[in-house]
Amino acid sequence: MKIIDPENVKIKETPHKVDVRPMYDHENAQALLITLKRGESLLPHITPVDVFFFVHKGRGQVRVGDEIEEVSEGMVIESPRDMIHSLMNPFEDEFRVLVVKAPRPVSASRIL
Repeated sequence: MKIIDPENVKIKETPHKVDVRPMYDHENAQALLITLKRGESLLPHITPVDVFFFVHKGRGQVRVGDEIEEVSEGMVIESPRDMIHSLMNPFEDEFRVLVVKAPRPVSASRIL
């Protein structure tokens, strides 16, 4: 059994300049834990694989395509491959989201 504690995972350097921690990285899937403080967001981008977001903590906003919705703890949001998406935190509390990509992308996301 392999157990990963996010507190022991190094923050990954990304163009988004936010707290992104790789939690799982295998051929069939990839999972990243993203923590956004108030005012932080992921840049709108397109991922070449299907993605889903699991809101682990707090509330925030998710953009998928032309839709922007407020989301909160426990919710799962789907984003089909090649669809613009983004995460935003306009609220006071920390917004923590587990992002799962399946299969693991073999090419980089395209930042818009």
